[in-house]
Amino acid sequence: MYKRLIPLALATFAVGTDGFVIAGLLPSIAEDLDVSIPTAGQLVTAFALTLAVAAPVLGWATSSMDRRKALMIALVVFAIGNIATALGTTYATVMTARVITAAGAGIITSTASSAAAVVSPPEQRGRALAFVLGGLTLSSAIGLPLGTLIGSSDWHVTLWAVAALGIVAALGVAFALPKIMLPSTTFRARLEPLKERWVLGTLAVTMLALTGAYLLYTYVGAALKDTIDGSEATLTWVLFVYGLGVLGGNLLAGRLSDRYPAERLLLGALVIFTIVLLVSRPAIENLGTTFVWAAAWGVLVGVPTVLQQHRLVAHAPAATPVLLGLNSSAIYLGVALGGALGGLLQEWISPVWLGIPAAGVTLLAFLLTLAGMQRRKSTAVNEPSLATH
Repeated sequence: MYKRLIPLALATFAVGTDGFVIAGLLPSIAEDLDVSIPTAGQLVTAFALTLAVAAPVLGWATSSMDRRKALMIALVVFAIGNIATALGTTYATVMTARVITAAGAGIITSTASSAAAVVSPPEQRGRALAFVLGGLTLSSAIGLPLGTLIGSSDWHVTLWAVAALGIVAALGVAFALPKIMLPSTTFRARLEPLKERWVLGTLAVTMLALTGAYLLYTYVGAALKDTIDGSEATLTWVLFVYGLGVLGGNLLAGRLSDRYPAERLLLGALVIFTIVLLVSRPAIENLGTTFVWAAAWGVLVGVPTVLQQHRLVAHAPAATPVLLGLNSSAIYLGVALGGALGGLLQEWISPVWLGIPAAGVTLLAFLLTLAGMQRRKSTAVNEPSLATH
């Protein structure tokens, strides 16, 4: 079974690395393209925003296509986009290339997951999905710092490496996967869950949590510049510790959500997340506390996503594929908003203070979650639930 899953996990690893790694390379990219760091940060925004829109639209457009063929096409587009990014010499060219890359990435994760569910035995389906989606989590722990290290002398090299990963994954899919046909769905059906207020509120929480995380994360290289004395190697280690924290947060949330209510866990995580962001300025004043803070920050970035997925699946098991697809779009919309807001706020504040407005956004996510819980307790929802469909 795992022989067929390896190229799928490699595909999600490549997408995760590509989405995360630009933040660590922003200072070098900005200097090379002769733009400011906030302007370079909009490369992250454009990638995430395109991916958020492309995921449901292209998922619908390719739903009647053989999953193997769809995944191969997406990986080829993804690789071409990264090659174009690596060859780009102007900001406009690189921005266009990032949009192309995101269009390919938009359907890779969901297509890889659906393919994994089909090629694995029913009794091993959970492990198969965890293995394939583990590529995304692993990318934050390994792909991000490794990509930053590779690109420390020349950021173009990292994009060439990610393009190579995409090509290898495409070849693996071509040889390892059989033809896979799944029932197609209408675009309207994919957006149907948004009519339910609880679902819309839950997706808004996902978006806000990621906005708070990426408002600072997108510009973490600039925020830590003085602390690390501009050392790319030190930044790589900080990002590695952060990535391990994300991985640990994912695992911790998965275990705790099997024993305790996900909503209560989410409330607690968002409170702590807000505090960690509030103390970011004093925490990054010296290198020792920076590493401790980065680990805690990573854990708290990793926790909400898993808990949100758990809440959506528990709410309407039959609508899981559609709900998780919408949640992925909410994640990347949050990434896009975080990058955009972080760049805009640097007109007034230094990158080292971005943790303060980021904390305000995560606090808003907490309040929205709390309001949703209170509403469900005090009043019956009049609209029909997806769970009954």
